[in-house]
Amino acid sequence: MKDHSLAVRLLLNIGHAIDHMFLLIFAASVGVIAQDFGIANWEDLMPYGAGAFLLFGIGSIPAGRLGDLWGRRQMMVVFFIGMGVSALIVAAVPNAWAMGAALALMGAFASIYHPVGVPMLVQSAAKPGAVIGINGLAGNLGVALAAMLTGFLVKWLGWRAAFAVPACLSLICGVLFLRFCPHEIASPAKRKSAVSVKLPANMLARVLLVVTTAAVAGSILFNFTTNGNSQLMIERFKGVIDDPATLGVLLAAIYVIASLTQVVVGRLVDRFPVKPIFLGIVLCQIPFVAFAAQAQGWWMFVAMLGVMVFTFGAVPFTDVLIVRYVDDRVRSRVAGIRLAVSLGISSAAVWLLGPVVKQMGFSALFTIMTVVAVLTALVVLMLPSEPKAQNA
Repeated sequence: MKDHSLAVRLLLNIGHAIDHMFLLIFAASVGVIAQDFGIANWEDLMPYGAGAFLLFGIGSIPAGRLGDLWGRRQMMVVFFIGMGVSALIVAAVPNAWAMGAALALMGAFASIYHPVGVPMLVQSAAKPGAVIGINGLAGNLGVALAAMLTGFLVKWLGWRAAFAVPACLSLICGVLFLRFCPHEIASPAKRKSAVSVKLPANMLARVLLVVTTAAVAGSILFNFTTNGNSQLMIERFKGVIDDPATLGVLLAAIYVIASLTQVVVGRLVDRFPVKPIFLGIVLCQIPFVAFAAQAQGWWMFVAMLGVMVFTFGAVPFTDVLIVRYVDDRVRSRVAGIRLAVSLGISSAAVWLLGPVVKQMGFSALFTIMTVVAVLTALVVLMLPSEPKAQNA
């Protein structure tokens, strides 16, 4: 199968950045939005964003099914246009309940990318680990943009512009994708395909169980950190740096540096067995998360850099394992089911973030995250030890 053109690959990677960026604009601007809506504490507004992450998860099942059976090109066009339109709706809402509904709509469109865009990107890749690593870098640069760009847009133009300006970018990308991505000859489900390593059914089931369980834990850490870091930095840097825009730049720097880990991980898994690398990354999360529970000021910067390096570094493994062991004809559907479970459950992290911090503080939150990291390491130990896949 011929690989995608440079323009299509670029747009698919930009799509990953858009996916993560849009979902975190609310978290990056929640304090200002709460004031605008007359809500005293940002923690009380944060649960209204949980619907976006719930639909981000459960929407992956129909998105993956449509991607395999209808076509990935068509679904990516729906993704770009839908994200742009829903972000414009969020920018226009008058109150918290309307905000929650509009964010949920955005989450439904956001659910398309991972089960459709990632399989589309790697379906003909000779080195899928490297491709997934670069794609992960793009996605996490979107996280960084959410922290940095939102801070400046809120400061200069208000929180509504923080949604409206990126919305225009997504709509432009949708038009460009229509222009540069050729029509598919057949949907993925109707194409002849193969996987690089075939496993017995019981072993494949074990791999998918471990992948899904580890993805749930990883998504909980990802949601707690990326949705809470903006307010965490404000609290822990109080008296050191008090300008939200400057703190947004610092947080963006953490995300950019941490994102490079995914490129390294992607190249490593193309050359070496997955299990020891995955386990090593997860084990490294534990001391940094525990340190972040108490760190203040610039030590908090060091702690969060470590947390995000190893949180982001763990992200590519689930996609790598699915690409390695699951046939492309059903890959979007398998990814959709995995995402629905992991993201659906982890959406509770977004809903609980505000109440947990309000009642117990960030220190208790990071203690909970330390326990999650330990449990994740135990789950990864169950992953079968397999030699490196030889890609076809």
